Amino acid sequence: MSIPKEPSFRESVDLMFNRAVALMDLPPGLEEKIRVCNATYTVRFGVRLRGQIQTFTGYRSVHSEHKEPVKGGIRFAMGVNQDEVEALAALMTYKCALVEAPFGGSKGGLRIDPRQYEDHELERITRRFAYELAKRDLIHPSQNVPAPDMGTGEREMAWIADQYARMNTTDINAIACVTGKPLNAGGISGRVEATGRGVQYALREFFRDKRDMEKAGLSGSLDGKRVIVQGLGNVGYHAAKFLSEEDGSIITGIIERDGALISDTGLDVEAVRAWIVKHGGVSGFPDGQFVAEGSLVLEEECDILIPAALEAVINLTNAARIKAPLIIEAANGPITAGADDILREMGTVIIPDMYANAGGVTVSYFEWVKNLSHIRFGRMQRRQEEARHQLVVDELEKISEAMGSQYSLTDRFKQKYLRGADELELVRSGLDDTMRIAYQSMRDVWHERGDVEDLRTAAYLVSIDKVAASYRAKGL
Repeated sequence: MSIPKEPSFRESVDLMFNRAVALMDLPPGLEEKIRVCNATYTVRFGVRLRGQIQTFTGYRSVHSEHKEPVKGGIRFAMGVNQDEVEALAALMTYKCALVEAPFGGSKGGLRIDPRQYEDHELERITRRFAYELAKRDLIHPSQNVPAPDMGTGEREMAWIADQYARMNTTDINAIACVTGKPLNAGGISGRVEATGRGVQYALREFFRDKRDMEKAGLSGSLDGKRVIVQGLGNVGYHAAKFLSEEDGSIITGIIERDGALISDTGLDVEAVRAWIVKHGGVSGFPDGQFVAEGSLVLEEECDILIPAALEAVINLTNAARIKAPLIIEAANGPITAGADDILREMGTVIIPDMYANAGGVTVSYFEWVKNLSHIRFGRMQRRQEEARHQLVVDELEKISEAMGSQYSLTDRFKQKYLRGADELELVRSGLDDTMRIAYQSMRDVWHERGDVEDLRTAAYLVSIDKVAASYRAKGL
């Protein structure tokens, strides 16, 4: 018996796009314009390292310029190729449209294993890659704004921002050429946690609607829900941490490169993270049961499954054995198109990557706005808010004194009420609002249209409609 061929990541994105546009009334020309990738630049450059020249291959793909600048991360990984970068750029277009971030979609990648290089070597490579892109305006605050992705982080973004500034010494907005920077280099509070925090906010919104929970056969709230997380990197760690510490969820499984940990009573996310940092994996962790073949833990009983690392971890070979009634795609493309069909037939509810991991680009948008405005959020209004709140507290205390001490305000209330919102609180508020509004737009389509069976199709319908509206406004 032959095994069905698994579609590639790019084919999966195209299949899901086609499924959505089949339900829309778009002119064929506009449909094609939205689907295709506008341009991909391939660069091959040399860097002298360890006494010889090493040649590296990188990509920057621009999927759609219906809004500018275009936005999308840069990943450092050996698996980087043109098809993957173009598929990720397409997802960025739809993701930005869905959460109403005013960007087109882009993506970049460098074929490299960053673990094989010293920090000073990686800096030279990153700066040279940034130079090759920036001189073609593929890094530019008003045209193309990268961000971190797999294999990159704050450090690499700081190097890229500095390289761009060196090349554009009179550009007052140079710092806005890239997001995901460290705080002391123009970054924004809450950016590191943003994608994981967005996953938490997405799940909170899901559990606010009984209709959604009924679709997944769930009830109640996030409190006590059993969660398995695949990948305890930045996204998986923050999602698991916030869900367990703030919402009462029980992390019953953590899957990493070298295996997995399971525990019915719950795993201490901070302790597991510290162990991974020190030992490079979960093997040997004293609490919980170690499973050498970690991928099998994807098939364990749980309420919520969070694939937060690699693409295609749920595919034709294991989809039928997935038991989780609710999956939220914290990574890009963790479920293949073939697996998606199987899971939908099984009644599994999937909160799609296009929406679920949009916390990163949302807070990147906030950082970009902060850089262009040249002032941190909260600086102008925070103390004024505190002074106004103090007036209210003073009046309430006068009333309470007149009524008797039993009606006095608690110190805890006064402390919380009097404090004006700082940048982190404002960022979290903006992210929460964004994730709620975007989910509600998907939910409305999902429940109100009889021809839409799943949230992924609903997400594509909402985002493609917004992109199409932008093109029509341009006269296309």
